Amino acid sequence: MIKKEKPKRLMLEKAYIHDDEYYYSVIRKNVKKYRIDRGYTQQDLADMTEMSREYICDIENEKRNKHLTISVLGRIAEALNIEIGQFFKEK
Repeated sequence: MIKKEKPKRLMLEKAYIHDDEYYYSVIRKNVKKYRIDRGYTQQDLADMTEMSREYICDIENEKRNKHLTISVLGRIAEALNIEIGQFFKEK
């Protein structure tokens, strides 16, 4: 009987693991950056995404613990005319 070896797990040389709050922080900063770069107010972005200005403010504000869904992030990306992945890039 031939004994099968268990598959070996591939180990990455460096693994960077961040928690959710890290990514929310990066996203918040990028939403605000792209909004300002485009010359939009929070109200402009709220109107374009059919969200409230308060919700946009909550998303951008580091002191508020407002989490957002991927669909909300997608709506914001469409309004700002960027790829959704841009929100995850640390500047």
